Amino acid sequence: MATAAHSHLVSHTPSSLCKSLRYPPNLFSLKSILAIKPTSRTFSLRALLSTTASEPETQKFQHCFTKSDDGFLYCEGLRVQDVVDFVERRPFYLYSKPQITRNVEAYKDALEGLSSIIGYAIKANNNLKILEHLRHLGCGAVLVSGNELKLALHAGFDPTKCIFNGNGKLLEDLVLAAEAGVFVNVDSEFDLENIVAAARIAGKKVNVLLRINPDVDPQVHPYVATGNKNSKFGIRNEKLQWFLDAVKSHPNELKLVGAHCHLGSTITKVDIFRDAAVLMVNYIDEIRAQGFQIDYLNIGGGLGIDYHHTGAILPAPRDLIDTVRELVLSRNLNLIIEPGRSLIANTCCLVNRVTGVKTNGTKNFIVIDGSMAELIRPSLYDAYQHIELVSPPPSDAEVSTFDVVGPVCESADFLGKDRKLPTPSRGAGLVVHDAGAYCMSMASTYNLKMRPPEYWVEDDGSVSKIRHAETFEDHLKFFKDL
Repeated sequence: MATAAHSHLVSHTPSSLCKSLRYPPNLFSLKSILAIKPTSRTFSLRALLSTTASEPETQKFQHCFTKSDDGFLYCEGLRVQDVVDFVERRPFYLYSKPQITRNVEAYKDALEGLSSIIGYAIKANNNLKILEHLRHLGCGAVLVSGNELKLALHAGFDPTKCIFNGNGKLLEDLVLAAEAGVFVNVDSEFDLENIVAAARIAGKKVNVLLRINPDVDPQVHPYVATGNKNSKFGIRNEKLQWFLDAVKSHPNELKLVGAHCHLGSTITKVDIFRDAAVLMVNYIDEIRAQGFQIDYLNIGGGLGIDYHHTGAILPAPRDLIDTVRELVLSRNLNLIIEPGRSLIANTCCLVNRVTGVKTNGTKNFIVIDGSMAELIRPSLYDAYQHIELVSPPPSDAEVSTFDVVGPVCESADFLGKDRKLPTPSRGAGLVVHDAGAYCMSMASTYNLKMRPPEYWVEDDGSVSKIRHAETFEDHLKFFKDL
């Protein structure tokens, strides 16, 4: 297994790497270089191709973050501790660009033989450099706000591969959508009225899909369930005829081209997608029977990942697509899917430093410089994300059970509870895994903790900054000249 992992790294690393700076570098000279050129986009760190750890056989994907026999955590063969040592001293997000590519390719392979659109859910992660890379790989974009629409257009996405979702789309944003020519989902009666008004203002007919609430229980946390009868999203199936009649009455503004559903997020049972697809193709049959030319079925996104790092065999993109493939082919439909988490979550870690270790007599705490301000999922959803140290602990470090917490003045400020970890040294690096989705995009400046920088490991093993850190001066700019 180790040999296979090494050969993969070699296969996507150019031969010129052999001529570049190799690990381990002269630490002092590298620090000097970075100190002189703090704004340099690409660092001189390079991946070590011969020490990356192997991935358990149970994993569907080779994972970009691996613990080697030397006790260090690596990202695509690059020692994470080296990145910690050389970047600015604050929490930061570290991504693998090759892992993003691998995740997209898994969906592309699964969709072979189908006419399809991979619509990346921008709400999961809106980093512009990541969006440009996904667009380069052929993805479309799923949008839930006017600013996400503007960002998608700025990143160069093909408007005909973009879908504008949401239960409260504003008229001015719908006008932009109509002008750009993106698909728009109809979510309610007032939403339909606004889409009609936007079409008239823009002077363009809008391609719309009806977002039908299939009332399917996705068996996930209630905060991320979107397709059951209590959800704020979509139209109830018993109202379907009203919407069909309304579309018929606006032939100059609306063209009904598809049906859409979205069940929720972190879904780990693909039969749930099939249950929804069966319902949806039956609705499409009913709609087509009334003379509409329905070409698209949008089954949403929501495929879960192995946040617990137990090696569990979870559904892969092919499992998801195969469970709906025959239904799609039987109706000669174009399939739209909306992955977010499954494309980006496992490509990233939030990297922190340990401020100190304390106990209150009954509870042990590892206090880090990161917090709920940088990564809110555990506090918001009580979500589990795997946590580990980036370097070997001291040989005499005692393994204890800790809550991993930040400095924010809230009891809800935790990244993990009841985690068995070696007692870390002050300043040790600590990562929260699978932080690519719904982490940086939900970050805040609570307690005036400025949003962190983002970096990724390039295909050639170098490290590039892909987002600048926010600063206190940035905060003051909002009050300038008031």
